[in-house]
Amino acid sequence: MGFKPSLGRIPIQPPYAGRVAGPMTRTVADAALAMSVLSRPDWRDTMSLPPQDIPWLQLDGLDPRALRIGLWLDPGWGTPLSSSVRQVVLDAAARLQSAGATVVELPAFMTRAMVDGLDNFWRMRSWLDFAALPPERQALVLPYISQWIRRGERLSAAEVFTGFSQIGVLRDSAVAACQGLDFVLAPVSPEVAFAAEWASPLNDPERPFEHIAYTLPWNMSEQPAISVNADYSESGLPVGVQFIGHRHDDLGVLRMAALWEQIRPAQRPWPLDL
Repeated sequence: MGFKPSLGRIPIQPPYAGRVAGPMTRTVADAALAMSVLSRPDWRDTMSLPPQDIPWLQLDGLDPRALRIGLWLDPGWGTPLSSSVRQVVLDAAARLQSAGATVVELPAFMTRAMVDGLDNFWRMRSWLDFAALPPERQALVLPYISQWIRRGERLSAAEVFTGFSQIGVLRDSAVAACQGLDFVLAPVSPEVAFAAEWASPLNDPERPFEHIAYTLPWNMSEQPAISVNADYSESGLPVGVQFIGHRHDDLGVLRMAALWEQIRPAQRPWPLDL
């Protein structure tokens, strides 16, 4: 499982919008233990949150009957959700309902304009880094990446500023969508896996972000999110589900994940006994 806390919960240098550090562990309890150390303050992160005495190890006590959970299957753009992943997420929603939770549909709240704007901004930002490299180092950059960023050289100042402003637009839209909900349940990725030789699921530098539709908004909105395995695909690969909480409710997201560990399907032993 992987936990992305609220922006600034774990000090990081250099800080930047959307850049968040978080633990990857085998269990939610291990993630909570890691957070008890990683969340300690460090003055060098000028965007870090004020220190808080959070009881990270108190993961029980969440009553599913008191929870209102948004089921988010349509991000409004990106790669269509595969049948394998969809079924795993729907099964997770059914298990939460059986435990007493109220599960309601969360409609799409993103637009293509938001994503295309961010794409322009990130291309320009990466192009500046690339252009500063000497030719011999530029030649070492993956062709997929160099092709993606080269359009940044031709972007106007207005296009770049408009693209940057989409961070705020997307953040506002994501936070507004979560009002009236305790948590959001969603896929992590629209596909189970893609070819190891490819740079991205579509392997197309002109469509580089289609696979991150389910995670992008929570990075921009600064909300905590956690990916926890749920079940397995027809081919035997693990398929995770994602729980998202309100900004700064990092402990609540961990508690939601701990609850899910109790009601999810039986998991295969790890490491595998081959």
